[in-house]
Amino acid sequence: MEITFDFEQPIMEIDKRINELKESSASGNMDLSEQIKDLETTRDELKQKIYSSLSPWQRIRIARHPQRPYSADYVKLIFNDFVELCGDRVFGDDRAILCGIAEIDNRSVVVIGHQKGRTLEENMDRNFGMAHPEGYRKAMRIMKLAEKFNRPIITFIDTSGAYPGIAAEERGQAEAIARNLRDMSDLKVPVISVVVGEGGSGGALGIGVSNKVLMLENSYYSVISPEGCAAILFRDGSKASEAATAMKITAKDLLGLKAIDEVIKEPLGGAHYDYVKAAANIKTALNKYLDEYDGLSGKKIAEERYLKFRNIGVYEDVVKSKNSRKKTVKKKSQKK
Repeated sequence: MEITFDFEQPIMEIDKRINELKESSASGNMDLSEQIKDLETTRDELKQKIYSSLSPWQRIRIARHPQRPYSADYVKLIFNDFVELCGDRVFGDDRAILCGIAEIDNRSVVVIGHQKGRTLEENMDRNFGMAHPEGYRKAMRIMKLAEKFNRPIITFIDTSGAYPGIAAEERGQAEAIARNLRDMSDLKVPVISVVVGEGGSGGALGIGVSNKVLMLENSYYSVISPEGCAAILFRDGSKASEAATAMKITAKDLLGLKAIDEVIKEPLGGAHYDYVKAAANIKTALNKYLDEYDGLSGKKIAEERYLKFRNIGVYEDVVKSKNSRKKTVKKKSQKK
């Protein structure tokens, strides 16, 4: 069943009218091709208008669309000869994290991604894409394997956050993510991350300390969900749309803040409307950045990654004036 949003209803109504005219034209003797063509033009113009002016909250809703392609879908469409690797060699295998080796246009790579499920049973198996500590330890084990054999690493980020349950905390959730942040920063092979849906908190960053961070245009990347932010700041979770706007967590916002490197275009309406086109756009971007690291030394790759994160954001110098109690604030770019 196709799932639509309230802001898409005008488009759906025109589509319904077009289908009715097509049925009438097919069953009768009337030629309604001109009316159908006019309606299709009107629909296409309306789609362009609506999808080019979506609010941050509307984009977040698209990022959470249950029919949106997940990591496994992109693996099938972008890579060849994917071989899944399982287990963290400590506790067990976490199905919320998908790992494996593959090829992209005859280039050997390692692929890691959060994986959600389509049905309730699949989501129970995948824990709704929320990884346990063993998921992050599995990811780091595979990253170290990639470093050993000099293979670039590609990660697909799509999680509302790391699993916050008691069992995860007992097995060292915070330590597992912190270890990944530390060890990823020093990897001697290039790491390219693509936020394909939700990029929630440390659960996302646990596989996202990368040389290049890319985002699909209808995805988000944030330290907290808009609902969580609204509950804390406004004491009202229903104000999530206001929080989403204030937080600057969409791809366009983060590109402007230089927190990411590129926004990847999606098919009109979202990636769930055309898996193949969305995957092709991601593949083009991946090949472009993988080419940049051909022949680059491991030391240079790690140094670039370090400087990338050091240069995100700004800091403030606060200086007291000699003749006044007023403070002068100077904003500067982050030092290297």
